[in-house]
Parts: sequence; C-alpha cells; structure tokens
Amino acid sequence: MAKCRITTLVENTAGGVLLGEHGLSFLLETPKGTILFDTGQGRAIGPNVEGLGVDLSELSAIALSHGHYDHTGGLSWALERCGGADVYMHPAALEPKFVCQGGAAPVDIGIPIDPEELKTHGNIRHIVFTEGPTEVLPGFFLTGEVPRVTEFEDTGGPFYKDAEGAEPDSLPDDQALYFECDKGLVVVLGCAHSGVVNTLRYISNITGRARLHAVFGGMHLGGARPERLRRTFDTFEKLGVEQIGACHCTGLAAVASFWKEFPGRCFECRTGTVLEL
Repeated sequence: MAKCRITTLVENTAGGVLLGEHGLSFLLETPKGTILFDTGQGRAIGPNVEGLGVDLSELSAIALSHGHYDHTGGLSWALERCGGADVYMHPAALEPKFVCQGGAAPVDIGIPIDPEELKTHGNIRHIVFTEGPTEVLPGFFLTGEVPRVTEFEDTGGPFYKDAEGAEPDSLPDDQALYFECDKGLVVVLGCAHSGVVNTLRYISNITGRARLHAVFGGMHLGGARPERLRRTFDTFEKLGVEQIGACHCTGLAAVASFWKEFPGRCFECRTGTVLEL
C-alpha cells in the first residue's frame, strides 16, 4: 500500500500568507518519488511553494488533469525549478481550447505554453500521453480518458476547440489520479469534466475496489440540479467514501450540500491543506 503526504499548493481559497486563485494544484510526496498534480493558473504556485517551504527540485513527475489554463498555467514555472521530470497528460490537453458563453467574446482557456516548446523543453525527461490507465509512480495511476455512461451528469459546457465556437470540445483529456493507501483507494480530481460519478465508477471498475477511502478535488457541480446532486451523493454513499474534500470548481452550493449530507466526513481542501494517507 502506498503512503503519501498530499499538500494543496493552489486552490480558490487560502488563509494566512498563502494565495488563492481559481485553479488547482496538489503535491504528492511518496517514498517512491514526488508528483505535482496540476499547477494552477501560475500566479499563486510560486508564492505558495515558498510560503509552505516546499521543495520541487526533486520532482519526479508532473501530471495534468486536463489542458485548461487554471490547471496548467504554472507548468513553465514548475519545470524551471524541478531539475527534470516526466510530464503526463492526455494528448488532447495540447489542443486549442476556448470558452464561448452568453454572447461574450471567445476566451482562450488552453494551456499557456506552445506545444512545440513543451516537446523540446530541457527539463522534461519524457512526455507520456495517457489515453488509458497509466502508472506515474509505483502504485500511483492516472485514469486516462474516462468513459461517460451516466445519463444524469452534464458533461458538456461552453467549451470549444475553435474561437468561432463551431466545434464543441468534449474534453476527452479530463482524467483523475488514484492510488491505494492503508485505508483504501484514494482519488484526486482535477475538474471531473467527465462527471464525478463516471470517474469514480470507472476507477472502481478498473481497480476492482467496491469502496473508496477518500475523494477530493474539483467536481464541476456548480449549478447542478437537485436530482444530479442526489444521485451523486447516492454514489458516494454506495462507494463508502470516508473522506470528502470538494473544492475548486465544485461550486459553493454543492460544497455546502456535501457538508450537510456527509457530516464528519468532509474536510476543507483550501491552499495549505495537508493530508497524510
């Protein structure tokens, strides 16, 4: 079983001298190496790494949940300070990404680094494309593309591959990280654009584990209707999730609903949070 210390480096909320921004980044320190899962927008990761006294020089791998700017904006900064790491991502993470909403001008929300520059970056040992389940470090896996099978989860959105809003982006690059600790299976989410229930069921299926110990990260439930929330909560209950850290894009109303539905099982996941698993 893997042992892991997980620090939230970037999240929407923060306390003390740390910075919050709309983004997400987790550092997973294990006996087998260190993984940086997502990098936030790029403004907060530097000050927070310094404020938390974290050392990225021995980083083993950088794993990206998907190609949106709020998860990849600090990639260049992290690469310059890591001394050499493997980078794991779905190939679609490098494709153009735009949001077109409510008649407003389209906004580029893709990874803010040129793909060709990324492929030749001196501090990247290897780029590993993760279309299916992929081991990042011994015992630590990325899901790769998550099958979308539920009928009640809205996995769409105002996301497009072009600035004209003509070609929808289904975000096939969306993926999660998972590993098994002494208490059971742990799932780390980026945004769960594939649907949090789809993601958890998929991980349960491919691992053969009927119960999960902890699930935390972004769950993309902002504006979710009561039926979707109810069926999401039912899935968490069925999977026996003991620790829940809903944050980032989950939405404040949905986060509050989690705390009400699962008293004693939820925890804050703001910048600076440390979990020992």
